[in-house]
Amino acid sequence: MNVSDAVASRYSCRAFLPTPVPEATVRDILERAARAPSGGNVQPWRVDVLAGKPLDELRASIRARPELLPAGEGAEYNIYPPGLKEPYETRRRQVGAALYQSIGVTREDRPGRYRQYARNFEFFGAPVGLLISLDRSLGPPQWSDVGGYIQTVMLLARERGLHTCGQEAWTHWHKTVYSLLKLPPEYILFCGIALGYADEAAPINRWRAPRVPLEAFATFQGFEG
Repeated sequence: MNVSDAVASRYSCRAFLPTPVPEATVRDILERAARAPSGGNVQPWRVDVLAGKPLDELRASIRARPELLPAGEGAEYNIYPPGLKEPYETRRRQVGAALYQSIGVTREDRPGRYRQYARNFEFFGAPVGLLISLDRSLGPPQWSDVGGYIQTVMLLARERGLHTCGQEAWTHWHKTVYSLLKLPPEYILFCGIALGYADEAAPINRWRAPRVPLEAFATFQGFEG
């Protein structure tokens, strides 16, 4: 699979098959992804990988506390800024509506929405969960580098026939994650990534988030012809 095909076929997969992913495959993806750009070669990313029993323990710990949803233990950072302005708020609402429509959950069905939201903390059934963190002392450029690393992981996964879903929602369960991973206190959890083989028949995997046209975000100057 070439890079263009990997980009075009990547989507946020929210239903996975239980098919195991070999540790060697995950190691290879993460190691190759470390060639992602990094300002000053700081390489700020940390990855904790869970599968099998440790992954089951994390899922069970959160599953046992449904009364805390959706806030969980409280987020350590704002996933979206307060008062998200237009056109960003409309885009966010539209993609959320499309997601729930794909599984027949209406806006008025709050229990149904919470049940689907809780699937985040099952890694959507994926056999591998990645937890991405970085040192709290680092700034926006290093957070950007972590994003570049994550994208590279996702594209390398597609090359191997795998799918992923980035999940910033994990910040709502940071205390549980820190406890399980024994993460050093100087680290902040950024996101989780579900990794595995997609359940292509699942309705929630059969829609795609739209993208605005190039003219909406790019300008061009100085070209000839």
